[in-house]
Amino acid sequence: MPVAAEADADAPGTGTGSESLATVVVAVVTNLAIAAAKAVAGIVSGSSAMLSEAAHSVADTVTEVLLLASLKRSARPADEAHPLGYGPERYVWALLASVATFAGGAVFAVYDGIHTLVHGEDPGDPVLSYAVLAVAFVLEGYSLLVAWRQVTGEAARMRAPLGLYVKHTPDTAVKAVLLENAAALAGLALAAGGLLGAQLTGSGVYDGVASLLIGALLVAVAWELGRSNAQYLIGRPLPAAMRAEVREELLSVPHIEGVLELTTLVQGPDEVLIAAKVDFHDLASARQVEAACEDAEDQLRERWPAVRRVYLDPTPAPPPASPAEPSLPPGAVQG
Repeated sequence: MPVAAEADADAPGTGTGSESLATVVVAVVTNLAIAAAKAVAGIVSGSSAMLSEAAHSVADTVTEVLLLASLKRSARPADEAHPLGYGPERYVWALLASVATFAGGAVFAVYDGIHTLVHGEDPGDPVLSYAVLAVAFVLEGYSLLVAWRQVTGEAARMRAPLGLYVKHTPDTAVKAVLLENAAALAGLALAAGGLLGAQLTGSGVYDGVASLLIGALLVAVAWELGRSNAQYLIGRPLPAAMRAEVREELLSVPHIEGVLELTTLVQGPDEVLIAAKVDFHDLASARQVEAACEDAEDQLRERWPAVRRVYLDPTPAPPPASPAEPSLPPGAVQG
């Protein structure tokens, strides 16, 4: 895999905040309607898989409401209490969203599936459930299409393979919508299979197994989303290839002779902090050092619009190490 592609995959600066908000809003409205329809169908038919799918949609709705909160709260400007801004707050809410997916959907689906397998169930009339599944498939498909278009567009702009972009993107809100809608379509297929198996055999085993598989699917999605958001909460730097480019950009500024230490921090999809200990030319005046700092910040922001804060610390380079004295052979006496 090319290094440049790997660097671009999780590089911030796509500038798609409003697009992400629209994607999440579409998902909220869609899942709210689907959850109500699935719940009614599950109660009427007595289908364990349909009730699990209703819990799945409720969890998705709660998740996306939390994602909306993350987008709104992380967009607040920096203030005295939070001088570096509120960007990382989006990952707090997104992490809570992944917990909601696990607790609200996966746990219920697994419990209901086990209950059905142990105690059995009397399959009711599946006609309403089939109709709800068909409508839900269309609505979930539309929501997935909206998220898919945004993600593929961003991956193309960043010149990164789609899979790599989805895995590393700092825009975890859109990643959540994409994965949850993909899981929703798979869950609908599993629910339909469980209904069909129960209808053909008269046994609720197929319905219970479908519910367990839906639960396993939600566990996998919750784990991936939780892992992604935890990485950015802990503090994730720019990729190695991009850090090397930042170092080169700093060294291209007049009067900068060396970059002794470089720290980068991704605070959001469009928010990056860069701090460096920089060795300036020994004969540079204070005015030239100040001008170099301004030039460095302008160049970094021009090349990467997501760079919001640049802190340069003038630091003298350590003196070169003195050559080690040659060691004497054993038994020799120094004259």
